[in-house]
Amino acid sequence: MAFRTVLGTCHHDCPDTCGWVATVDDETGRAVKLRGNPAHPYSRGELCPKVNRFLDRVYSPDRILTPLVRVGAKGEGRFEPSSWEHALALTAERLLAVRAEYGGEAIWPFNSAGTQGLVQMSSLDRRLFAKLGSTRGVGSVCGLTAGAGTKATLGSGRGCDPTDVRFAELVILWGTNTLLTNRHLWPFVEEARAAGATVVVIDPMRTATAESADWFMQPRPGTDVALMLALMHVLVRDDLIDHAYVDAHTVGYERLVEQVAGWSPERAAVVCGLEPAEIERLAAAYGSTRKAFVRTLIGAEHHENGAMFYRTLACLPALTGAWRERGGGFARSVGTWSDVNVDDSVFDAPHLVSGQPRRGLNVNHLGRFLADGLDGAQATLDPPITALVVWAANPLVTIPNAGLIRRGLERDDLFTVVSEQFMTDTARYADVIFPATTQLEQLDVVPAWGHLYLGWNEPAIAPVGESVPNSELWRRLAGALGFTEPELFESDESLIASALRDVDVERLRADGFVRLSLPDDLLPYAEGGFATASGRLLLASDDLKREGHGALPTFVAAGESTGGDARLAERFPLTLLTPKTHTKFLNSSYSALPGHAPIEGAPWVELDQADADERGLTDGDLARVWNDRGSLVLAVKVTKRLRSGVAAVPFGWWGHQHADAGHDSDSTANVLTNDTLTDWGGGVAYSDTLVQVARAS
Repeated sequence: MAFRTVLGTCHHDCPDTCGWVATVDDETGRAVKLRGNPAHPYSRGELCPKVNRFLDRVYSPDRILTPLVRVGAKGEGRFEPSSWEHALALTAERLLAVRAEYGGEAIWPFNSAGTQGLVQMSSLDRRLFAKLGSTRGVGSVCGLTAGAGTKATLGSGRGCDPTDVRFAELVILWGTNTLLTNRHLWPFVEEARAAGATVVVIDPMRTATAESADWFMQPRPGTDVALMLALMHVLVRDDLIDHAYVDAHTVGYERLVEQVAGWSPERAAVVCGLEPAEIERLAAAYGSTRKAFVRTLIGAEHHENGAMFYRTLACLPALTGAWRERGGGFARSVGTWSDVNVDDSVFDAPHLVSGQPRRGLNVNHLGRFLADGLDGAQATLDPPITALVVWAANPLVTIPNAGLIRRGLERDDLFTVVSEQFMTDTARYADVIFPATTQLEQLDVVPAWGHLYLGWNEPAIAPVGESVPNSELWRRLAGALGFTEPELFESDESLIASALRDVDVERLRADGFVRLSLPDDLLPYAEGGFATASGRLLLASDDLKREGHGALPTFVAAGESTGGDARLAERFPLTLLTPKTHTKFLNSSYSALPGHAPIEGAPWVELDQADADERGLTDGDLARVWNDRGSLVLAVKVTKRLRSGVAAVPFGWWGHQHADAGHDSDSTANVLTNDTLTDWGGGVAYSDTLVQVARAS
């Protein structure tokens, strides 16, 4: 028996982007083992519990391995196998008919981060749908708001190397459950703690990371900016400012001083639900060391003031001069550093578009657009969306206001195509399903957003069944549509070569990873050099003021989600959080696999003891969780993880798993969530959702 090993990179929407090693039996062509790559300098040979069992996914008996064509009602999940030739011909016929009747903008290509690979996430699709003249998806569920907020202060989204946390003397993990969602960074945090650093966690939920911290602060959801302003107040009041750095490298300090003068710890404590002494203590700790490292990710962007969170947080290191120090500063996603070696704009094809620029629709309002004009309402879209093509996404589970999405997917006049590995909630509403390969079966390069390495992914096995990579689907569909432009048929190898800049591809392929062309001691702003017009960090920004957001960091409480109507808050007095079930799922990617099912068997609603007592609820009771968007019936968990006034329903479960809680609904957590957009950046404020909870009848 002969075995070989193949280097690859995890493709999941996760900051860790781990290197892996697949072992393949050459006689059968089957992968028999998948383990972390011990040579990878960040993931260091460890994979998460989900990906350790990735072969269960590859060889699952439930995988979709042939094209399927719907024969039942939409949502019923009844399909019959089809040849590729027939499925492609049917898809091409319908797409061309939609374009002929309504124009290309009636077609919406919808993808997300089911794979973060450079080629398989989005490459040839841009060219194909440009040729069709389709609508473009704009905005995002995650990432853009955080980046826009950071850019408003720094001029770009670039921060510190997250692994430099190991040099810190004070570590602040703000709105990030590092131990679970960024697990490979945790050893670097522990390295700092072993050298004497204090680890502080700030989060509205007492997470596993909070339990592992030296010090935990639990503000009310969405009030973090008020806390930051109070920290600045104390820094100014106690003269804990690095005036030399502020004078040389910032704009608007005196205006900021005026802004924070009214934000005493006492005022912020009332807003945040904290003790003034807690705020004083944190400010003193932060101001007493320049090696203070603030780490956040993307969770905090899901509020109406989401961009302001990042805009304000990025100001703090400038006030104390922490940008000067390795082990000081601010880090969130470092994906923006990838463009030193990766240029994915080569995948765009504006020359293929005829006529006016294509329409852009925010992906977070998918439900609004698919349900546009239903029930006699006035239609707002011209043309309407009458064809939807989905890949690397399960929007019926992952996009807010999912009840509207479901109603839209039920439309008889909507033609839906899905590229998938499993029969997801969204796939059940498709007219045609194409079988997609897994990461073990496709070539790609994977940029990371949690560390500074590019990863190579060599296909370890041949595609299982008749599955194909997304890029191959676009090549086949382009041919079926009768298109002949060569750029629609470019190979994956050529696409990778065209997008990489100053990368030793042979070394990347041989080692499985390569560091971006950046110095080991990355200190992006030690001497200023911010990517603003002045080259200075913007404590005050007149550009933001002109855009209507205010020149200075400002706390704005959530209001749009309640329409400014206090009566709505009275009807729905609990703020809903929808945390991920990290030990088993990743977004919705593993929810269908038996080996990944949490022991609870079904999702739940988590409440503080006081809120449970007020409603006469105890552990295990069935409760209704509802608002004007939807309703769920779930088992109750009473815990000490939440503040009073907050409820939590885990995210990532599919509809049939919610039904296991004792009711026949196939709704998910996102049937409840708010789809109001963030202050800027095109994100969505689903953490500003309000609900009520009561015993189920």
